[in-house]
Amino acid sequence: MEFGVVLQTTPPSSRVVDLARKADMFGFTYVWTFDSHILWQEPYVIYSQILAETRNVVVGPMVTNPATRDWTVTASTYATLNEMYGNRTVCGIGRGDSAVRVTNGKPTTLATLRESIHVIRELANGREVEYNGSTIRFPWAGRSRCEVWVAAYGPKALALTGEVGDGFILQLADPAITEWTIGAVRKAARDAGRDPDSVTICVAAPAYVGDDLAHMRDQCRWFGGMVGNHVADIVDRYGADGPVPKALTDYIKGRQGYDYNQHGRAGNTHADFVPDEIVDRFCILGGVEQHLARLKELKEMGVDQFAIYLQHDGKDRTLEAYGESILPAMLELGKAKQ
Repeated sequence: MEFGVVLQTTPPSSRVVDLARKADMFGFTYVWTFDSHILWQEPYVIYSQILAETRNVVVGPMVTNPATRDWTVTASTYATLNEMYGNRTVCGIGRGDSAVRVTNGKPTTLATLRESIHVIRELANGREVEYNGSTIRFPWAGRSRCEVWVAAYGPKALALTGEVGDGFILQLADPAITEWTIGAVRKAARDAGRDPDSVTICVAAPAYVGDDLAHMRDQCRWFGGMVGNHVADIVDRYGADGPVPKALTDYIKGRQGYDYNQHGRAGNTHADFVPDEIVDRFCILGGVEQHLARLKELKEMGVDQFAIYLQHDGKDRTLEAYGESILPAMLELGKAKQ
């Protein structure tokens, strides 16, 4: 299992770069950021500095969307970073949340998402593509390589992921929901004639290493509110008794709206409806042994990467605990099975 961190590009940008540098030092192999250009600073500018100051990590958004950026510009950015620093980029993409809703926009359709994945991937990998009636390619990007990983929760989005995604991003660490979504993605890949094991599985969620459970819950409760935005869309589409597990949908019954000015922040007052049970299921909280137990469970389900959302007051302590204790233990687990 590989490990990543997910950072907000909250000023000062030097702090974001510093956390990325520490993650690289501790053996993490991915550094992701939010991509919401109004709420936080522009991530692609910061990626360049992160890549310049690290040796190994791959960088990318968790997640971008097809609405706020021209797809050819997005692809060109990845290809340029790859030429500058080696092929160390990944494109995480979904239908859109905060980046589009802050400007009173809406998430794109799945058809638009599918088309954008194709255009971005072909161009960022130096291949030609049909776009707006023209056949285009980047003549300077023949060596660029960039995978596109798709964030999804609902049945149709999971099916799209299995059909066309290089990777699947699930933004929560609940074992039951993880198992259901991985099964859906792999079935879709198999039905599309793809090798289901060729789709990289990434689970992303807050992780906090500590011993004050009540404090850790309060620091990570925002995550249930963020996920609730996507779950509300799913309930609107499929209904409360639709094909999505109630383990994912039931908890939003007390949801009363959402303030994007507090998006992704500890202490978000619009996440009060999220019960402790959901925080415990969606996140990984506790001592090293509690983290290892959940990570081993996820690994056995086929999770290839766990990415830590570091939006709490224990960033440095959690990074150090993962680097000093958890990553080595998971590495030994992998060796023991060879």
